[in-house]
Amino acid sequence: MSEDYPALHKHLQRLSAELAKELGSPMSAFAQLNGAATAPGALDARTKQLMTLGMSITARCEGCIAYHVHDAIRAGATRPEIMETIALAILMGGGPAVVYACKALEAFDQFTSSASAEKR
Repeated sequence: MSEDYPALHKHLQRLSAELAKELGSPMSAFAQLNGAATAPGALDARTKQLMTLGMSITARCEGCIAYHVHDAIRAGATRPEIMETIALAILMGGGPAVVYACKALEAFDQFTSSASAEKR
């Protein structure tokens, strides 16, 4: 069954906002950590998002895949860069990573389709 990754991304954003209302301090701390860790430094934001996408695939986290494909595209990642990231995730994650690599590719295609691009 196919996941609608743009819809999943929006759904998780809404749920995260609800968590932030009820778990203000922990969610705020996580948001600060995310911002600090993904901010450009020795590595640019695109590279960092590609790295987190690879980790999302090996961690088998569909929600993470939705977030990091979305954010990698926003940071300027191209399809060839996504594909190389997927290859490295498969190298490190083996067979299960292949399944989640397919999900990442599907997410990329959905986020970059013309209809989806208009929703972002």
